[in-house]
This record gives sequence, C-alpha cells and structure tokens, in this order.
Amino acid sequence: MTQKRDLENKDGPSAKKVNLEFKKEEIEGFFNDKIWDDKFQEEIKEQVEKSQPYRWGTITELMNDELLRNVRQEVLNEIAFKRKETDIYKVHQSGDLANLSGLDWDDLSRLPSLYKLRAGIYSEEFRDMISRITGSGKLSGVKTDMSINTYTKGCHLLTHDDVIGSRRVSFILYLPEPDKKWKPHYGGALRLFPAIVPNVPKTDYEVKLVPQFNQIALFTVQPGLSFHDVEEVRADKHRLSIQGWFHIPQAGEPGYIPGEQEATEARSTLQQLQNKDLQEYDFPKPIRNDIAAHELKIYRGLGQEGVFSPEEYSYLRKFLNVQYLEPKNLQRLADVFIEESLVELGGILNDELAGKLMDSIRDLEINTKAPAHSSEIHFPWKCAMPPHKQRFMYIDGKEELEASEEGIKFINRTGPQELPNFQLTGKAATNAVEEIFCSLCSFFKSIAFRKWLLYLTRLIPTSDQILLRRFRPGSDFILATSTDNKLARDNTDEINALLEATFNFTPTATNPKNWGSGEFGGYELCMSSNASDEEDEEDDPAIYRESDPNDDSVLYTSQCKWNSLCLMLRDPSILKFVKYVSVNAKGSRWDISCQWNVESSDKDDEDEGAARS
Repeated sequence: MTQKRDLENKDGPSAKKVNLEFKKEEIEGFFNDKIWDDKFQEEIKEQVEKSQPYRWGTITELMNDELLRNVRQEVLNEIAFKRKETDIYKVHQSGDLANLSGLDWDDLSRLPSLYKLRAGIYSEEFRDMISRITGSGKLSGVKTDMSINTYTKGCHLLTHDDVIGSRRVSFILYLPEPDKKWKPHYGGALRLFPAIVPNVPKTDYEVKLVPQFNQIALFTVQPGLSFHDVEEVRADKHRLSIQGWFHIPQAGEPGYIPGEQEATEARSTLQQLQNKDLQEYDFPKPIRNDIAAHELKIYRGLGQEGVFSPEEYSYLRKFLNVQYLEPKNLQRLADVFIEESLVELGGILNDELAGKLMDSIRDLEINTKAPAHSSEIHFPWKCAMPPHKQRFMYIDGKEELEASEEGIKFINRTGPQELPNFQLTGKAATNAVEEIFCSLCSFFKSIAFRKWLLYLTRLIPTSDQILLRRFRPGSDFILATSTDNKLARDNTDEINALLEATFNFTPTATNPKNWGSGEFGGYELCMSSNASDEEDEEDDPAIYRESDPNDDSVLYTSQCKWNSLCLMLRDPSILKFVKYVSVNAKGSRWDISCQWNVESSDKDDEDEGAARS
C-alpha cells in the first residue's frame, strides 16, 4: 500500500525539483471552451451584477471534464486529510496546495492533474476572466491560496464573511461524485446571508446553492456583506471541494497599490466582531440587572452556616433536591467550589418537578416540530443574533423583539427599558414547557435561592441575568466569546469575575449514547484565551484553532446532561462556547444560563480577587 501525501509536510528532503510551465493554449485547454467566449463572460458578469444578497456567481461545467475527474481520483488516492474541528467548523482538510510547485518529481508524477488544475486557476488567463466577471480588479498570480476539503456526515462551516488579510475573491470548486446528482437533502449547500446593516447578517439565509460536480461558486470578498456558511452534510456521503482565494496584487505585480492590503486587513472579521458600535445588534445582550439595595443588605448580613428559615426551606424544596439544602452538604460543596472555582451538582431539581419537566419537553419535541426559520419563532421565545456569533432560541422575560434595523433601534434607543419579569412572561406561555421553565427562571431570582447560592459559593450576587435557552439540531450554537475585561464596577466591592450557572435540562441526555461522545455537538467548552497570542496570517482569526485534547488551554468541557447544574467563577481570560448542535442529534439542548456580578462574603478575601475556573 502506498502512503498518501501530507501536503502540510513541506520540510523533507527533495530530489529533482521541477517547475512546469504551461503555454496559453494548454492553460485554456484545462477549462471548458465556453468560458473563453466573450458572450458567455458577459452573461456571467450580468448574473453577478444582478445577484442577491450580494455580488456572487456560479459556473457549471467549468473545467475540462476528463481533467477534473482525474483530479478527483488523485485527491482520493494520494492526499491525506486531517479532521479539524473548532467552535465554527468541522471538516476534513488537506494542507495548502500552494506548495505543489515545490514537490519533487516523484510527488508531482502522482498529482499531475491537480498540478494542472492549480496552474490553470491561478493563470493570468483565468484570473483576468474572474476579474472581468466579478469586477474585482486585478488579482495576484504570486499569492496562491487553495486547500481541499471533504465534508462528510456531520461536517459544517458556520456563518462568516471571508474578510481576512489580502483576500479579494473567494471560490469553491465542487468535486462530489461525478455522474450522480448531489441532492438537496444531502445537505452541504452553500448558503448566502443578507445583512441587516453592514457587518450584521440576518438570522436566515436568502440563497442556497446545492453543489454539483464541476461547478464553481465565487464572490468578491465584500467587507461586512459577504456572509455565508456551509450547511451541515446530512447524508453518509463525501462532499469534496477545492476552496481558495484570489488575493490583492502583491508588490511588483500589475495592479499593485501600496497600502491597499493594510486597509483591507483593518476591516477584518475579528475587528468587526469586536466593534462596540455593532454590539447594538447583539441579542441577547450581556446585561445584568442590579439586585435591590435592601436585598444586598440581607445577603451581607448572613453568616456562612447555610441555615434557612422554615418558610425559605419550604419554598426551596418545591424546586431543589432536598439533599442540596442540608447544611453539611452545602459546606462540602462550598469547599469544592472555593478550591476549584467550579462545582457540578447532579439531580439539582427534586424528582417530582424534574419528572414533570422531562415529560413536558419530550411531549413537545415528539409532537411539535422545532421552528426552522426565525419567522416561526414567537413570543415569549426570541432568536439570538447575529448568526456570525450565535443562534439559538431564548426567553429573557422581556418584551418582544423585532429583528430589523428600525426595530432594533427602537429597542435600544427609544422604547421602554423594562426589567425581566418571568412571572408575567409565564402567563403568556403556550405549553407546559414554557410554564415550568418560566417558573424556574422566576425562582432563580428569589431571595431564598440567592441565599442558597451564597451559602454554596461564599459569594454575594449583586446583579443578575437569567436566560432560558433552546439549541435546535441543525441550527444553533454560540461561538467562542469572552466577557468584558472589566467586570467589577466602579465604587463597588465586586470581584473582577462572573459567577455563572448552567442548568442543563436535556432529556435525551439520559441515554449516554446520544451526547456522550460529543459527535453531535451541543457541548459547552471553556478554554484559556491566552493559549495563543499570535495568529498565523493565513488563519481566520475569528476561528479558534483546534487544540490537542491534552492541551492545558481547554479548562472545562460539559456534554449535554439532564437535571444538572454547573457553577463556575469565570474571569475575563476565559473563552466559552456551545458547539453547533448536529442535525443528527436526538433532540434539542435545553438549559437555563445565569450570570451574576458578585462580591465576596468573606471580607478578608476581597483583595485576593477571583480564582480562575
């Protein structure tokens, strides 16, 4: 058996290096003759100019058919793929094809068609054609940027805009199995998203391209507009493609403009993600509401013995498992939390309430299809946005949200700024799931629960945010984000960290096979943002690198669970995300997410700051 080539291994000894050159007639012969026809190019140019939601186009039967079939066979026989998975994608990827010209003859003789393909795509003839139909301006022939991706069942790439470095035109050349149509229900489509305003994509895609063999999709990289994703592959099939970019001309090339690349880089995706003005369009916002002064006085006057009045105990046991109300158990758990800044409590709700909630969720998921489009989500539910950061259903106890530019401006600048009220929201519930969850969210805002929280963590909550969340299969996720650098507010005794709770109520997690492997996503992961301070210039800085499983940067991972609470103290150096839930998951991830600003109940410890989880 021969060994497949790893295109990322560029350092080994090389014999008889070659640099093949092709004549103009040969280059043109690598493609379908039609693409060199002026009339055809004008038709594609007009298609691109009229396209929505931004300028893009597609060409079928682009390459010489025999050549592309040979390319596909070489790829399958000779190239090794590495599985890569982060918060934003899961894919099997080759190394960069830019190094093909440096391979020795033995390597090159095994990839002759692939070499011809790369030479053709980055030839002056083809670049000029792409420039003409897209209106992109001159494209670099020196800076090449291609890789081969294979999307198998479960693979996906979430919403992004490709605005990285000197990229000017993105393209995807599709190589699924020839002679067989790639059907829509297989998944793996390219989906294009319109924008509410520049840099803020709408929740739902507008255009969907189902890829076929020898078809190319391409678009000018348009800062703040060219948002797209790759739909998860649903079938047990291989969606093979060559992904690449044409770059801005480099120094010495025709069309080079000094300073153009720097200006483009200044508009990179990561900087847009961090732009404070654009956070106006983020929902739900990380806004924690102050706890009343008279309440804080109660908490500050408490000891640490974990004693509840009869009324408090009676109220707490309506919701919580009574074992977590016993002083000795609270003390034991508090010791763990103080030492680790993290503690997990299984079976957090009492059996009666947990049983009602499980039955209600199961009944809902069996008998009611989850909303697939944002227009199908109705109050009290809302849809988290924008989708290049997050997408999930949530209830926050606030008024209805109209996800348009005008509606968002009204919410932020003009309309009522009311506090969350889950008791009132619960009255608008349309099913038992909403009723029970709203009652739980209301309970988490009670004085009795906050006392319990203090006894468990030795921390006094000073503000809070409570969110009920549903992560639907084939749709929902939260990309890796950090908190604000400054969490402790001025003129307070607050710690520069947040107390965070995730109450996980996913019924299908009672079967470990459904979620335990992480294959279907839905897990919550925390990692240190100090793991890598510098990004490779070819990497998308909005995509966090895959970490070694033993890497210390991964601090905590929690698969979907049933009736479980995780409490952690999180400082600004910690990134957290919820992995995209696969369409093949057995159900939604359900949870209640809570955040509190906190101060220490032990005044002797205030100066020590927050431990890291």
